[in-house]
Amino acid sequence: MARDEHGLLYNPGARASMSAFALDGDTLALEAVAALRSALQAVDRLRARGAGNRGLSTGALDVLMRLGVAPAQGMTVGELAQAGGVSSRNVTGLVDTLEGEGLASRVQDPQDRRAVRVRITPNGRTWLDDFRLPVRRAMESIFRGVEPDEIAALRHLCLSVVENQRRVERYLEDGGGAGLPGMGTA
Repeated sequence: MARDEHGLLYNPGARASMSAFALDGDTLALEAVAALRSALQAVDRLRARGAGNRGLSTGALDVLMRLGVAPAQGMTVGELAQAGGVSSRNVTGLVDTLEGEGLASRVQDPQDRRAVRVRITPNGRTWLDDFRLPVRRAMESIFRGVEPDEIAALRHLCLSVVENQRRVERYLEDGGGAGLPGMGTA
């Protein structure tokens, strides 16, 4: 890592590799995406360590965490998929994994005999309780020395990226032309 003329961190390797894709030499947005990806990978590595050889993927852990705060009747696979921004097929495999570990169970929906709901089991709750303290410590370590308003700004920026990505995706799904919304034409 290095610091730019404003004292802000940047990755010289990412800057160099992104320069081939930059318009007019401006690599800022490309570097930001690379930094976002690096940060996500760093958090995922730490999260996996917190899971401590318990065999749960990040996806399965996300589903288990959602089930941990779900209403008593649980959630459908479709609801879990929508909440996680992934496909129902993906969630079905993750639920299979959680069921195999005894952390979640499928139950028939009492309101709709055709529907199946997924609920966290008592073992799943215990697993999450045991996972909570190491995660809390890890997050405290990652954000040590970072002010709360900076953390809030980071959250806002990340979610802004997500919103923009979804807007672009909808535009492309609706048959958008060569130019992307807000960007003109290529």
